[in-house]
Amino acid sequence: MYLAINIIGLIVFLAIGWLFSKNRKAINWKTVGIMIVINLILAWFLTGSAAGRAGVKAAADGFVWIVDVSAKGTVFALGNWYNPKNLNFICSALMPILMIVPLFDILTYIGFLPWIIKWIGRGLSYITGQPKFESFFAVEMMFLGNTEVLAVSGMQIRKMSKERNLTLAMMSMSCVTASILGSYILMMPGQYILTAVPINIMNALIATSMLNPVQVAPEDDTIEKVGNTDNGKKEPFFSFLGDSILGAGKLILIIIANVVAFVALAALIDKILGLFWKPLSLESILGVFMFPFSWLLGLPVHQAWDLAQNMGMKLVTNEFVVMGKVTGSIDHYPAHLKAVLTVFVTSFANFGTLGMIIGAFKGLADKEDNDYIAHNIGYLLLSGILVSLLSAAFVGLFVW
Repeated sequence: MYLAINIIGLIVFLAIGWLFSKNRKAINWKTVGIMIVINLILAWFLTGSAAGRAGVKAAADGFVWIVDVSAKGTVFALGNWYNPKNLNFICSALMPILMIVPLFDILTYIGFLPWIIKWIGRGLSYITGQPKFESFFAVEMMFLGNTEVLAVSGMQIRKMSKERNLTLAMMSMSCVTASILGSYILMMPGQYILTAVPINIMNALIATSMLNPVQVAPEDDTIEKVGNTDNGKKEPFFSFLGDSILGAGKLILIIIANVVAFVALAALIDKILGLFWKPLSLESILGVFMFPFSWLLGLPVHQAWDLAQNMGMKLVTNEFVVMGKVTGSIDHYPAHLKAVLTVFVTSFANFGTLGMIIGAFKGLADKEDNDYIAHNIGYLLLSGILVSLLSAAFVGLFVW
C-alpha cells in the first residue's frame, strides 16, 4: 500500500509542476518524459542494484577518508579540544571544509573539474534535449554551488533573456556543493546523500522545464566562455590556494552564524508561540502544511508527521539544522523514512537561499532581469520544494 502511495505522490508532485506552470502549452513532454525515465533508472541503479550500491558506498567511504585525513590538521590546531569519539558540530561537520574546498578548487585550477563539467553538461543536453547552458549550469551547480556558479556565469547571464535567467535562479534553489558533502556524510547516511546529488540535477531540470518552459532558438543555444581572469592568465597557484583556504574559512563562519541565528530565532518563536498555547511551535505549524506531501512519500501517519516537521524546519532554517537534530537517531529509523528524509534535506532549498540568489543576480544582471526574478520569488521557493519532494519520491520507490 505504501509503495502505491509513493507512486501516487510522485504523480501528484509532477502534476503540481504542470498546475503552476507559466505556460502549460509550451511544456515539452517528450523532454520531461526522458528525464523522468533517466531519474527512475538512476534511483534504481544507485539504491536498488548491487553495483550501484557498491559504487555509492565506495564514494561515501572516499569522502569519509578525506574527512579523516583533514582531521590531522584539526588535531594539530585544536589539540585536546578535538575528541574523535565525541565530536561537536564545528569539529565533525565544519572543519573538514577547510581541506575539501581547497581540494575541489585545485581540481578546478588544473582544469580537471571544468573538463568533467563540460562533457557531462553536453551529454545531458544531448540526451534530454534541454538547452546547452541550462544543462551545463545544472552540472556545474553540483560541483561549485549556487552562488559560486552564478558568479562565474555573469557573461552568460547578461546575454540571456529574463525568462532563462529565472530558470537559472529557480535551479539555484536545488543544488548542493560537492565540497560540503563530506560534512553531510558525517551526519546523515552517506549513500543517500550521494544518491540525492545526481537525482537533484535531473529534478531541477524537470521542475524548471515544467514551471517555466522557455523556447530557445538554435542561435541562442550557446555557452559563453566563463571563469577566466580579465587578461586570460591564471592567478599564481599559491596565491590562488591562499584565497581558496580563506574562502573556506569564511564559509565555515557563515554556516556557524546561520545555524546559531536560525536555531536561536526558531527557539524564540517557539517560546512566543508557547505563550498562547504550550504545544504550539514553529515545527508543528510547518508540519501541518508539509504533512500531506510527507504522507504522499509513502509513510505511516506518525512517521509522515515527524518527517513533515523536519521538512518545514529545513525550509525555514537550513539543512545543517535538521541534520544536526537527527544525526544521533537516524540510524535507527526505518529504511524508507531514512532514505526520503536524507534525500529531502540534501539541498540548499530554504528561505535564506532566496536572499543569496536575489543578491547574486543584483550584481550580475540588469534591473529588468532583477525585477522579474524578484517578482517571481514564489516560483523560486516552489521549485526548490518541488525538486526536494521529487527526489525523495524517486529514491523512496526503491528503498523499503
